[in-house]
Amino acid sequence: MTWEYGLIGLVIGIIVGAVAMRFGNKKLREQRTMQYELEKSKAELADYREELTNHFARSAELLDNMARDYRQLYQHMAKGSNDLLPNLPGEKNPFAYQLTEAEADNDQAPVQIPRDYSEGASGLLRGGDRAPRN
Repeated sequence: MTWEYGLIGLVIGIIVGAVAMRFGNKKLREQRTMQYELEKSKAELADYREELTNHFARSAELLDNMARDYRQLYQHMAKGSNDLLPNLPGEKNPFAYQLTEAEADNDQAPVQIPRDYSEGASGLLRGGDRAPRN
């Protein structure tokens, strides 16, 4: 009778083991799949961040080159204007302001900020042009 109990226990153990493997393996597979997707997403995010950093570094370099070239062009035009038109008054010379070497090297050239108003009165506030209304 002991061997019959052992055989019954073995059969029950095999059934329980098969059920445990079936359900446990599925969850383990899902967990591994999720872990793989997580690692893949982290790698993609790291690649994207690196690409973004490289993009902005290159953009900053190009903008710096463009600013340097613009300053050189402006200095060339100002020098040419002064050399070719020496008798032109400063207010009529479009290149009257010339960058000094220190400003050109410093990247802190003064910037003329646009104003949101006009020099004189305009519209209804402009006076004297018309006859008064009755």
